[in-house]
Amino acid sequence: QVRLVESGGGLVQAGGSLRLSCASEGIFSINAMGWYRQAPGNQRELVARQTSGGATYYADSMKGRFTISRDNAKKTMYLQMNSLKPEDTAVYYCNVNGISYSGTIYKTFDAWGQGIQVTVSS
Repeated sequence: QVRLVESGGGLVQAGGSLRLSCASEGIFSINAMGWYRQAPGNQRELVARQTSGGATYYADSMKGRFTISRDNAKKTMYLQMNSLKPEDTAVYYCNVNGISYSGTIYKTFDAWGQGIQVTVSS
């Protein structure tokens, strides 16, 4: 069973930086990974996404400020967030799809982390 656990959120002043991490268990291979966020009263939106081939997409408001990356050896994904703004305040979620393993059983999956709060004060 795939498990994703986010960390690194918290409270930061505008202009500051945070690095979110998404540690994984049970993943054999990744097809694509992404970070999403949801602010109160808003729908969940895509922040950044990266495929296994390295193709990367950023939402317009995050370009130049956020960077998505991963450490395959540690099976951990990251979102480096710089020049944070109050409007970046939201719960951030990591999402991964690919192939999981459990013993000798391999199957496709699409999993979400539990979410982590990021609050940017003005």
